[in-house]
Amino acid sequence: MPHCFPVRVYYEDTDLGQVVYYANYLRFIERARSEWLRAGGVDQAGLLRDHGIAFVVRRVQADYLRPARYDDLLQVRSELREVTGARIRLTQRVERAGEILFTAEVDLVCIAQPSMRPVRVPAGIRTALTSA
Repeated sequence: MPHCFPVRVYYEDTDLGQVVYYANYLRFIERARSEWLRAGGVDQAGLLRDHGIAFVVRRVQADYLRPARYDDLLQVRSELREVTGARIRLTQRVERAGEILFTAEVDLVCIAQPSMRPVRVPAGIRTALTSA
């Protein structure tokens, strides 16, 4: 089931032409992923503090389709594709009134801190994300 996260485009998000600066789409989808995990019952700070693990982005494949502009109200939709071993793959898209502006395929990897080595996604998190 997709998770939706609203984003308002502020002046600071835009370039001289009041179009969203390309790198800010990555910020938008990062915020939405954090809220998607939270909605799935995943406490990222608690995972790091109590278990020494964290999720990091390994790969993003992005397509910029149409521009968002100053003061647009956007929706970031995040949807799980699969959880395998140490990886979580999801699709994210940024929409304005149903029009798709940006899409991304994102791979997250579960890592141990401080070694930064991949570890399996804990069973409880796997269950929470796949049953949401």
